[in-house]
Amino acid sequence: MGNWHEAEVSLRQADSIIAGIIEHTGPCELIKHEGGFAGLASSIIGQQLSNQVAKIIRARFRKLFENELPDPRYLLKLDDSVLRKAGLSFQKIKYLRGLAQWLDSGELDFSALAKMDDEIAIQQLVLVKGIGRWTAEMYLMFSLNRPDLLPLDDAALEAALKRLYDLPEKGWKELAVSIAEKWRPWRTVACWYLYRYHKLVKNGEAPF
Repeated sequence: MGNWHEAEVSLRQADSIIAGIIEHTGPCELIKHEGGFAGLASSIIGQQLSNQVAKIIRARFRKLFENELPDPRYLLKLDDSVLRKAGLSFQKIKYLRGLAQWLDSGELDFSALAKMDDEIAIQQLVLVKGIGRWTAEMYLMFSLNRPDLLPLDDAALEAALKRLYDLPEKGWKELAVSIAEKWRPWRTVACWYLYRYHKLVKNGEAPF
């Protein structure tokens, strides 16, 4: 996908708060990110790191491969010391090797994954050690552009929801699920706008 006009119209009508963010930020710019092994490897590398640090390590990681295109079989041939020099922790090296082995064995098939329902695809991905629900949801949102996901384990989304909808610490997820029902079938796009809002807050530019 790439043109989210229908989603924007639907969300404007469904939720005045999201409508206000749309009014301030303009059209949704959600585009497909890299998929396959490279996409999931990028997500694993970025776990628990700042965006700036993750960007540096991802760039170093890509330089280990021909044409900077990560390949699972080639990764399995690389020595840990090479991956460590790129800035990867031993734990993330283990996770990346595990992912590469799943792909090399055929246990994880990205073509089949793309045809699965959201929840089935998530359950398939979390079988791989190092891929939790959040990583799986990010892959579906940004690499496959699935339109109706709600990644409630995301810290930025949590912060935006609590601020905008005055949600309490206890039980906020249940309330968020209820609020997000009116965003269907475009919860991914609503979340994209909430991410944008969170960034505005961090930059001191939030309109409300």
